Amino acid sequence: MLFGYNTNGLAHHDAYQAVELLADLGYRSVALTIDHGLLNPYGGHVASRIKQMRRLLDERGMRSVVETGARFLLDSRQKHEPTLVTSEPDGRDKRVEFYKHCIDAAADLGSDCVSLWSGILRDGADRATALKRLVGGMREVLDYAEQKQVTIGFEPEPGMFIATMDDYRALRAALPHPRLKLTLDIGHLHCLGETPIASVVEAWGADLVNVHIEDMRAGVHEHLMFGEGEIAFGPVLKALLRIGYSGGVHVELSRHSHEGPTAAARSLEFLRATLAEVKR
Repeated sequence: MLFGYNTNGLAHHDAYQAVELLADLGYRSVALTIDHGLLNPYGGHVASRIKQMRRLLDERGMRSVVETGARFLLDSRQKHEPTLVTSEPDGRDKRVEFYKHCIDAAADLGSDCVSLWSGILRDGADRATALKRLVGGMREVLDYAEQKQVTIGFEPEPGMFIATMDDYRALRAALPHPRLKLTLDIGHLHCLGETPIASVVEAWGADLVNVHIEDMRAGVHEHLMFGEGEIAFGPVLKALLRIGYSGGVHVELSRHSHEGPTAAARSLEFLRATLAEVKR
């Protein structure tokens, strides 16, 4: 496994600055959250900025994944909207086009995957209707990803239409596609009581292409610094070792940008110490 950090926790840094910082700290991977300040598809000179990022990643020996969870990039007034389960077809189409840009970026960057989620079901539609919306959009996204030879890591997220591993299993059954894989957030599992976490990691190891990691408390979806929540991380890292996971384990502390360099350094120190203890 490679320890990495999500740029949504370095929101006050220039994107290239953030990658340099993480490489200097000793991280081996970076989760690039495409946002207003990072490879924005609605800004100018996108192709040249992606080429510059690719050069930097190669020079610093950093792997990457592309993350799509920017809060207000597609709608300046409503967080994370529109999504693939939004009631308006135009909104769902806007999300699909954004994901296609992210896939293009991942292909050019040589990223391990594009990570995405379902979105919140806001209009009270029944599950069958919402699943039909989601599958329709996802099929177009996955077919495009197949053309570009990019893997999609789907993340169950508390409060969203696809929230749990059972929800993800239902999506996989409704949409069997070779490009559909799993982004697993360790904190989300603890938040929703999907424990023991190590067992979930082992059960879904074959699907796993991206890991998010942070501390959390049961029933509260708040990403916390390691040691401030309830998760025992030794068994989690041990499970990742057991399944031979070789991808990125990305710290996600999106509310810690005000202390980004310190939070990133503390996180890596904690993870390295925990991994060393597990290996003894």
